Amino acid sequence: MIARRSPDEIEAIRAACQIVSRVHGALAERIAPGVSTAILDELAEETIRSHGADPAFKGYHGFPASICASVNDEAVHGFPRPDPLQEGDVLCVDVGVRLNGWFGDGAFTLAVGELAADVERLLRATQQALGAGVRAAVADKHLSDISHAVETIANEAGVTVIQEYGGHGIGRELHEEPHIPNHGAPGRGPRLQVGQVIAIEPIFSLGAPEVVVDEDGWTTRTKDGSAAAHFEHTVAITKEGPRMLTEPRTATIAAAG
Repeated sequence: MIARRSPDEIEAIRAACQIVSRVHGALAERIAPGVSTAILDELAEETIRSHGADPAFKGYHGFPASICASVNDEAVHGFPRPDPLQEGDVLCVDVGVRLNGWFGDGAFTLAVGELAADVERLLRATQQALGAGVRAAVADKHLSDISHAVETIANEAGVTVIQEYGGHGIGRELHEEPHIPNHGAPGRGPRLQVGQVIAIEPIFSLGAPEVVVDEDGWTTRTKDGSAAAHFEHTVAITKEGPRMLTEPRTATIAAAG
C-alpha cells in the first residue's frame, strides 16, 4: 500500500525536508581536506536539534550517527569517523530528519578538492540521474518509469547502477512502500498518484555493480574498490508535477532536478 498524503501532510514532510536542506548547506561549507566526518556529524546533529527536530538515522536499527558519511568506495551507510578527509576524496552525505512525527531524507556527493576526470563524470551522471528520476515522477506514470530514467543516464554516461539499493516511500516512517529500483524497463509497477511522497536516490559506481558490507554491518563499499556517488531528493507527486521537498543544495543540483 502506497500512502497518499493530504496537502497539509505534504507540508509537514516538507518542513522536515527543509531542515535536511539546511544541514546539507551547513555541511557543504565545512567539507574540506583536513576536516573529519565525525566533526561533520556533530555539526549535523547540532543543526537538526537547533530546529526542534531529531536526527532520523541516529539509533535507527542501531545506526550510531546522525549522518551517513560514505567516502570514496563506500557507496552507502558509512560511519562518520575521526580520520581527516584528504584532497581528492569523494564524500557522500546522507541526512534524515524527524520533525513532529514526519520524516525528510536527502543526500549529496561532493568532491574534497580536485577530482580525477572520471570521478567528475561519475558525480555529474549521478546528479543528472536524480534530475531525470524526479522529472519522471509524474501522476499516472508507472513506478518503473523513474527507475528507467535513472538507469538510462547511467548507461549513457558509462557508469554503473548499484542495484542492491534504491529509493523509497517516506512520510510517517523513514522508509515506506514502495521500493524504487534504480534500474528496469519502463511502464511497469503501480501507477503514480497525486499525494504520494517518495525519496529518489540514484547510487552509481565507476566500476562493477557488486558491493560488500563491512564487519560493522552497515558500511557498504564497492567490491572492486571503485568510487561511488549518491544523490537523493524527497519528492511529492502533485497535480502540477513533481515537487522537490528537499530544496536544492546548489545551483547544479537545481539544474539537474
